[in-house]
Formats: sequence, C-alpha cells, structure tokens
Amino acid sequence: MTQAVDPAPARGPGGGSNLGAKAALVGLAAGVLLCAGSALAVRSWTGTAARNLVEPEKEKPKVAIADQAEVAYCTPQFKEVLERVLHSCGLAAEGEGARRGCKPADVKTFASISDDDFNALFTPLKDRGGVVLFDEGHEELDDTAKKLLEERWYARKGARYFFVVARASKTGSVSKNNALSHRRANSVMFFLSQLSGDPEIEQKVGLLWLGNEFAQLSKEYCAWPRSRPDEKCDEEPINRSAFVSWVDCRL
Repeated sequence: MTQAVDPAPARGPGGGSNLGAKAALVGLAAGVLLCAGSALAVRSWTGTAARNLVEPEKEKPKVAIADQAEVAYCTPQFKEVLERVLHSCGLAAEGEGARRGCKPADVKTFASISDDDFNALFTPLKDRGGVVLFDEGHEELDDTAKKLLEERWYARKGARYFFVVARASKTGSVSKNNALSHRRANSVMFFLSQLSGDPEIEQKVGLLWLGNEFAQLSKEYCAWPRSRPDEKCDEEPINRSAFVSWVDCRL
C-alpha cells in the first residue's frame, strides 16, 4: 500500500514559505500601527502640557467663608467689614504721618455699613469684650477702667486683633465729641502700650473713634461687662465709652 504524503508547502520567491511571509507582513504591520499610536499619544500629551504652560488654568475666585475652627460670630460679612476697617484704619501703619485709626467719616466710607448693622456685627462679642466708661467730657481712665482693660488684654486666647471703639454721648457739639472720642481711644492705646510693653502693639490694636455721629449704642449695651457696673446706665453713659475686645477671626 502506498502511504499518503503531505504535499510540501509552497515556496516563495526567496525560498521561504508563503505562510511565513504572510506572518512576517502581519507582524510588521502591527508594529507600525503600535509605533504610530504611541507617537500620537506622546504628541497629544506634550501638546496638552505645552498648552498648560502657556495658558495655565485660571484660579477660581476665593469666596469669604467662615472657618469651622472659628467662633460663630466670624461670619463672612463680619470678616469682610473687619478686613476693610483694619486695612483702611492703618492697623499696621508704618512711617511718619501714617494713618492711625479711623474717625466717623472713615468708618462710614470704608466699612460701607449702616449704624445698626455695624453694632449688630459686634453684638456677639459680648462675652469676649467689655465697655470702659468715662466721666462726662473727660478721657482719663479710672482704676476700674484700667482693671477691665487689663483683664481683657490678658484674655487674648491666641487672637490677633484687639479692637478699641471709642464714642461720645449726644451732649455737646459734633466736632467736640469727635475730638473727645479720639482722645478716649488714645488713652486706651497709651495704657495698653504701657501694660504690654509690646513694641509691635500698633500691629495688634485697631483704633476707631466714632464721636456721636456713627453707631451710637442703645441702653441694651448696659448689660455688657463694663468698668462701672454699679452706676446707673442708660444711653448717655454707655456712649461715654470705649468698647474693647480681642477678635478671633482669621483673615
């Protein structure tokens, strides 16, 4: 019986098999496609990187928010007014003739806030602040005023800014009371400078003197900690005063 023998594979022109040639062609084509794809991917990546260098992403505008670690009164509105007043009133003023503090017209302009709204912002500071009272027409600090200032100054608790907001009552002319409230603010500042001995105190204390033109206090503020708790209190004496407090908000 004659045994069947498989026919020999067809040979190509170079002596190799047609199947081997086809496999080689398929492998070569796959390699070319792979290289092309890689080149396109690299080109795409480098193009994107180049665009980012030339046209970096624009930062989104920052929105004023209250830090969760801060106390409740550090609302976005409070922080906005605080920042305006601090910068406009020269908290860190340097150089001869630099602005130190704010008068009524300044506060109205820079704070852009009404009398009632201005006082409402500071209302939550009741437990943090105090009211230093003065005799009518005077700016001298008595012993009870110094004691209250000392207590409040040393109750810093890591805060950065100490506010002094001096006022005058309705008795007398506007110009006279404006000047009087300015002297009262300076009396507090001078005492704090002596008390602390801090050469950088002007970068911590913000002074405002409002006379009787802006943000007069109602008699409800008589319930605040004040330097003369046993004296009769109404709208006249509570405005012969300087409100003082550390402010815990971060800007």
